[in-house]
Amino acid sequence: LVQVKSCLPVWLSPCTAPVRRDDKPHPPVRFPEPAEAAAPAEQLGGSGAVLEPLLQCVAWLDAYFREPAVLEGLPVPALHHPIFQKESFTRQVLWKLLTLVKFGETVSYQQLAALAGNPRAARAVGGAMRSNPIPILIPCHRVVCSSGAMGNYSGGVGVKEWLLAHEGRPAGKAAHGGGSRATGSWRGALGSTASSQPAGRD
Repeated sequence: LVQVKSCLPVWLSPCTAPVRRDDKPHPPVRFPEPAEAAAPAEQLGGSGAVLEPLLQCVAWLDAYFREPAVLEGLPVPALHHPIFQKESFTRQVLWKLLTLVKFGETVSYQQLAALAGNPRAARAVGGAMRSNPIPILIPCHRVVCSSGAMGNYSGGVGVKEWLLAHEGRPAGKAAHGGGSRATGSWRGALGSTASSQPAGRD
């Protein structure tokens, strides 16, 4: 058990499924391609192979709560979960959220749908948030409603508000001015894919 702050106990446990090892260089943070996930796997031996990702996770969480400025320089622990092992809209949504929406930024359901390639799939983004197996690390707390409303969160709205306030995004203030509405450097990635009208859910 890793205690981060006083209100957020976080359980860390190793993945017991085999992890594929290859010699190809790749970024430290990536989702495996579906073809890779289907390839024969090699079990990484020794307790150190299990301990290292846990230590990375502890270091990442410690930085998130104590020294956020160093987060960009830390590797995100490997994401080895069935939801990441095959191509899907949920996988794409979580990947875009992880890689594009940074500390202190927020994005709306519709905008995240557009980033994932389907601006009319805002409701499906809500489903992807409910399926997120690694909250905080994959920051579903940064997904808010276009209106500025907080929206739902698996850990409860109070925790979502706390996390956004921790990131300098207190609830209730205006969008683009430091509140809970969507804003961030990810906007450049939207291009022409974002729809100007909400579709299904905001």
